[in-house]
Amino acid sequence: MQNNTKKLSLSAVMLALATVLSLVKIFELPNSGSITAASMLPVIIVSYLYDFKWSLFVAFTYSLLQMLCGFFPPPTRDVFSFFAVIMLDYVLAFTVLGAAGQLSKKIKNVKIKYTAGAAAVIFARFICHLISGIIIWKVYAPEGQSPFVYSLLYNGSFMGIEFIITVILIFFLSERIEKLKNSF
Repeated sequence: MQNNTKKLSLSAVMLALATVLSLVKIFELPNSGSITAASMLPVIIVSYLYDFKWSLFVAFTYSLLQMLCGFFPPPTRDVFSFFAVIMLDYVLAFTVLGAAGQLSKKIKNVKIKYTAGAAAVIFARFICHLISGIIIWKVYAPEGQSPFVYSLLYNGSFMGIEFIITVILIFFLSERIEKLKNSF
């Protein structure tokens, strides 16, 4: 029972921290998308501390919190567009963060393990936004520019910097995270 209470408490604190960090916007693009103060970091840390199912649950909860904090409706008002934005820009994009620990668990070197896992899930989040940009947000592409190029540039502009910030922090925190993991 005590372990469940610890797990729930730490996860709640990390979700709260991730949500607050997501509100600290270093730079914000006009149609959503922003560079934050490493808002993905706490959710990724949870994925290293706990099992895969729990990590996905925490990341899924984070996706819902992100939607509540700033849902940006699609440019078209059809049911498919709303569903696609909810799934690609929120549910899938943020839930995938919970897979970092699972994706890297066979790697022995702690720094490489944590850095590779974080890099993989942030890249997966980028792919979700890229697909969403191609199929939904393409209406904002400048005339003559392909939806792929538009989405790549738009989403790459903020996700690239988020990637760099988070991966560097994970690299430097990896040994501390490992010690925390071993203390449970």
